[in-house]
Amino acid sequence: MLENCRNARERWGGVSELIDRWLRDRQELLVHYCDLSGESDFSQTAALKQKFVRLCEVLVDYVSTGHFEIYEQLVREAREFNDGGLELAAKVYPQIEQTTEVALNFNDQLNEGELSEHEVKTLFDELSRLGETLANRFEMEDFLIEHLHNVHAGKVAQV
Repeated sequence: MLENCRNARERWGGVSELIDRWLRDRQELLVHYCDLSGESDFSQTAALKQKFVRLCEVLVDYVSTGHFEIYEQLVREAREFNDGGLELAAKVYPQIEQTTEVALNFNDQLNEGELSEHEVKTLFDELSRLGETLANRFEMEDFLIEHLHNVHAGKVAQV
């Protein structure tokens, strides 16, 4: 996943400051995810909870930026150029929304108090599912950027 993130930044870096920042946020999300997924001692519940909390903060920020900034920009460009992009977005966005639900549900599993070792193990099971979901989400987001922004990049620069 981390290598795919680097490839996306190389392909789209500089096209848009907003997308560049978002891709940096994606990389930060992946760093936190990988840091947690490498853990094997579930007995350190307090330290692990802090890592889960930080992951969730970055996760929610990333998902929010996508929905409230990036996707709006992509739809605006698709609408402006009226070249089939809106139809494409209408097909892909519902799938991305499903991944958002998984991310938000993962975030909601963290409670205010301390975590038991059993709860930590459960979170690690869900972390694996979250990783698969994020990989799918990143592919769909990259597809949208490629087909809704890059095709318009030259036109946007002229506007």
